[in-house]
Formats: sequence, structure tokens, C-alpha cells
Amino acid sequence: MKIDFQVMEALELLERERGVPVEMILDALANALVSAYKRSPGAAEEARVTIDPDEGDIRVYAQELDEDGNVVREWEDTPDDFGRIAAQTAKQVIAQRLNEAKRGQVYEIYQGREGDLVTGIIQQVDHRYVILDLGDAEALMPGSERIPYERLERGNRVKALILEVRNEAKGPQIVVSRSHPDLVRELLKLEVPEIVDGTVEITAIAREPGHRTKIAVLSHDSNVDPKGACVGARGSRVRQVVNELKGEKVDVVQHRDDIRQFIAEALGPARVQEVVIDEEERTAVVIVSENQLSLAIGKEGQNARLAARLSGYRIDIRSDQPEVPEEVPEAPAPAAEAVVSEPATQTADAPVAPEPDETDTEDTDTEPDGSDETAAPADDTDSLTA
Repeated sequence: MKIDFQVMEALELLERERGVPVEMILDALANALVSAYKRSPGAAEEARVTIDPDEGDIRVYAQELDEDGNVVREWEDTPDDFGRIAAQTAKQVIAQRLNEAKRGQVYEIYQGREGDLVTGIIQQVDHRYVILDLGDAEALMPGSERIPYERLERGNRVKALILEVRNEAKGPQIVVSRSHPDLVRELLKLEVPEIVDGTVEITAIAREPGHRTKIAVLSHDSNVDPKGACVGARGSRVRQVVNELKGEKVDVVQHRDDIRQFIAEALGPARVQEVVIDEEERTAVVIVSENQLSLAIGKEGQNARLAARLSGYRIDIRSDQPEVPEEVPEAPAPAAEAVVSEPATQTADAPVAPEPDETDTEDTDTEPDGSDETAAPADDTDSLTA
């Protein structure tokens, strides 16, 4: 009995295009045919199948074994209808090996690409995860890696950052994120060739996904303004990043070696009067005018919180106006005292409102958060909203 000519052609094609050796497929096919033979009526308990790779001949040999498992007798026992069984089995084995080869190729393509940017079409949206079609593979975005409040719909094309590539039994698992700070880094690379060629370097990123991101940059060429290169003419470059992030604000801050200058500029767009540094404690007391206090703090402390993460310093923002004790009217009760209102304090863990902007908070004490990168100082801050 011979294997169908089309089956042999399929095996050779699989070897050429997928790199799966014909011998490997024939071995798998022989094992599958042994199982098929044992299910046929009157089959021996033990058997082997031989396949001639040149002629495609298939023969079944029944075996008799001794107590030690040695073959003591063997005879050909190829069933009359084995050609039909062989053809069906061959198709199943080829399909299985094809899928295995494809999974292996996908893993080879994506392994080691953690941190790379990919573009995919949304195939499925669930509260637990989002499935993206990358063209040659599928990627999984867990709910924890989505941008808060972002609306994703099936068929939409989005960009995401590869977090992890795992080679699992059911196939490679590609995990992606849209909330990771490095997503902003990679998106900016698409728009700023000076970052790609090394002229401009991103030294730190602090991000609260869906709300605001601050990026510190420096230039290795005195003739290139790092902020201007990233923002682009009339904000054209950074606007593309903002659009991909569905309106998330992006502030670009110039790197500075002087931590005082860096913190002052990281708190932009607020204007800072003075920064007092305690290097041992890694804390900074920032003095601003009364009319700049709410701008420096930001909505729910967000501006100060991001500046703290960017610099790696705990930041305490204070007004330059001295506190005036409130007058307490006289009362018949003895010894009435004047009450001095204590300044309100913002913490790095305060919740973030959907519209990061100004607030009327009186004072802030903000600590850097380890969830984002820390960096060295910067210059002016440019903020652009899509």
C-alpha cells in the first residue's frame, strides 16, 4: 500500500516552507498508524509500521514478544482498507505538525523582544483581558495593563508594549501593555529620529496612565534642543503620542545635572521660587508664590507626585506667604486661644481625578513612587493635550 502522492507533496512542502524534516513527520505518521492498526478488528497486540520515504510504501508488521519484550516472531499484517486509514491519519499528523511548527516559529520571532512596540487589531475585549491580532501571532493584554477608562472596541488598531513572551505547551504567550511607562518612550521614538540615532536621550519617565506623563530628556549635541526635538514644530511630534494615548497629557522636561533646577522644571508649568535640598534624606522643600501653589501641586497632587517620581526626591511644596493666625472673638469662657490652620498635605498615594489640572490644596508633601523610573534633573516643561 502506498501513501497518496498529494500527501507526499504536502510533506515536502512542509519541510521547505516550515523547516520540518520529512523524516520527523513520517515517524509521527508511523506511530499514529500503529495506533490506528491496533483499533482494527483482529489486530495483534504489538505491531510496527514502516514507510518508504522514496516510494511511499506503507507496511504493517504484527509482532509477538516474549516476557522480556523481545520480538520472537513478526509477520506482515497490513489491513486491506489501510490505505483509507493511512490517508486520514496522514492529514491529521500533517496538520498537527504544521501547527507545532507555526507555534515554534512564532516563539522564535518574538522571544527576546520584551520592551518592543507592536501594532495589533483588537479581536476580543473582556473585563479580564484583550486579545490583539498581530498578524503572525496573537497577544494578550491583561485588564491590569489597560489604560484606565480607555474604550477599546473590536476592530480597532492599537499599539502596545511587549512585556513578556512565554513558550507554553499550547503555544507561545505574548503579554502586552498599554499602561507601562515605556510605552510612551517607544511611541516617542516613532516620532523623534533624534532619539533613535542617540542624539537625544530619554533619562526618565513618570506616568499615571490615562492622565499625565512627564518625560526627562537630554541632548548629546549642543546644537540640538532636546525639548524642541521631542515636541516638534507646533507640537506636531508629541501630538501623535497624545493621540495614540487617547488624550493623555505629555510633559517634556529637559534633563539637568543640578537637582534643584530639575525639580523646579519638573514641577512646571508652575513657576518655582526656591528649592532647598536635603541630599541625605533625598527630600526637597519647594517654595512657590501663593498664586502658583495650586498649579505646582496639581489636581489631587498629581503634578507634584509625578515630579517626585521623575526626580526620585520627596517633595514638600510650600507657599512663600507667612501663615496668619486667625483672630478668635472674645468669649466669656476663660483663656480663649488663637488657632493657626495647619497646611493640608498631599501624599503620593492620593487618587487621581480624570482631569489632571489645578487644585486649591494649600500644601503638599509628596514622595517618589517606585512604580516609575527615576532620573536626574530637567529644564522647561512643555505640556500638550490632544
